[in-house]
Amino acid sequence: MADAMPATPELRHSAQAAVRDDSDVFDVLIIGAGLSGIGAAVHLTKESPQKSYAILEGRDAIGGTWDLFRYPGIRSDSDMFTLGYNFKPWTDRKAIADGPAILAYVNETADEYGVRDHIRFGHKMVRADWSSADKMWTVTVATAGGERQLRCNFLFMCSGYYSYNEGLEAEFAGREDFAGTIIHPQFWPDNFDYTGKKVVVIGSGATAVTVVPEMAKSAGHVTMLQRSPTYMVSRPSEDGMAISLRKWLPAQTAYNLTRWKNVLMGMTFFRLARRYPEGMKKRFIGMVEKELPGHDLSHFTPSYNPWDQRVCAVPDSDMFAAIRDGKVDIVTDHIERFDASGIQLKSGKHIDADVIVTATGLKLEVAGGAAIYTDGERVDFAHRYNYKGVMFSGVPNFAITFGYTNASWTLKADLTSEYICRVLNAMDAKGVKSATPTIKAGEDIGEEPMLDFSSGYVTKALAYLPKQGAKKPWKLNQNYIKDRYILRHQPVDDGVMVFS
Repeated sequence: MADAMPATPELRHSAQAAVRDDSDVFDVLIIGAGLSGIGAAVHLTKESPQKSYAILEGRDAIGGTWDLFRYPGIRSDSDMFTLGYNFKPWTDRKAIADGPAILAYVNETADEYGVRDHIRFGHKMVRADWSSADKMWTVTVATAGGERQLRCNFLFMCSGYYSYNEGLEAEFAGREDFAGTIIHPQFWPDNFDYTGKKVVVIGSGATAVTVVPEMAKSAGHVTMLQRSPTYMVSRPSEDGMAISLRKWLPAQTAYNLTRWKNVLMGMTFFRLARRYPEGMKKRFIGMVEKELPGHDLSHFTPSYNPWDQRVCAVPDSDMFAAIRDGKVDIVTDHIERFDASGIQLKSGKHIDADVIVTATGLKLEVAGGAAIYTDGERVDFAHRYNYKGVMFSGVPNFAITFGYTNASWTLKADLTSEYICRVLNAMDAKGVKSATPTIKAGEDIGEEPMLDFSSGYVTKALAYLPKQGAKKPWKLNQNYIKDRYILRHQPVDDGVMVFS
């Protein structure tokens, strides 16, 4: 078997003591130079210009996900009017953009606002220690030259929510018997040629829905093998309203209007799905039936309700077109085992394959997998509670960017950065050095999973993810308008945040 999953380069701990340079002291350290980290730096520059900062990036490039992922057809499943930053209009014609276009946008933002000079590439955070006595974080980073230490007053995690070094791989019996090539999309090999080959893509989420129609353009045939179906909705790759508005209005005004239109449409769509699940289910399946008349709709009819898992966007109906053309078929079944020539299914059927793509999901992790300590005690995030979707109970001067599950990531990322700037400015106004969300002694805030999502990669991670409470400010809203009010306008000093 030839597994085309090259090991991701990993900076390992040096056996020697970490090198410490006391000149490396900042007000804020941002971890990660992806979409969130670059945005956080711009907000900091605009809203808290008095604060010194650096961005620590474990890899050698800007972009995070949009630089790491290289699989065929890589694109966003959110429109760029909400995935784009609130301060920088998206001006490309396509609203559902491909990975290279998004990467160019992030790089352009970094250069436009002078962020690139603040990035330290090849600096992977492996540990952070908070000292209440010093009101400082000591951040240990792995570099090519060994471990180093930097210090900061506030630690802002923008490292995403999944492991860059490890994908979520399902266990498949007989994997070693397969004579073809097995690829996880997160580690796509350079210049891999699948022309004319029989391809099986295992999975039914956003990655599979992206990879399948793209590979079908040159592969001999592509089969999407799913254990259970996913809701798919066709969307145009261009936004007609945005194109029209740009002709008459300044770029930022046109962008803002389109952004709000898409925010409100997305929220309405989500609320209808949750309030009238059966009606929305029929609507979704009816839309597929129009795309694929005469096809077996059971492959597009999930057992769960809409938005119990993320709904997959199909730009310009590309997936449906590939099915109509006979280049793609969908099989709903369970895998018995791999064998030399493909996959044996529990139903007794066999799928021949030259290439198997395991689009089985991401491995979730908190804080980029780094060890976090406060006053010598390791923080177990599984026993910490989310605070306003930004900070965590009992952890001072520490924030994480975590986007919405039912809307665009950057909508929440922008609000998170704005809120952290408000916290920093409030600390300066009060003349204090720390801010800690604190649960009052004896207070019962309830307990719920942080993510109300039934996707497999989420349920596998619930044991080690933080919790949320049953009431504000410990409960996630998953609602942009509510968060916009809470994070932009409610007092920072709310009786829950303890300043010292």
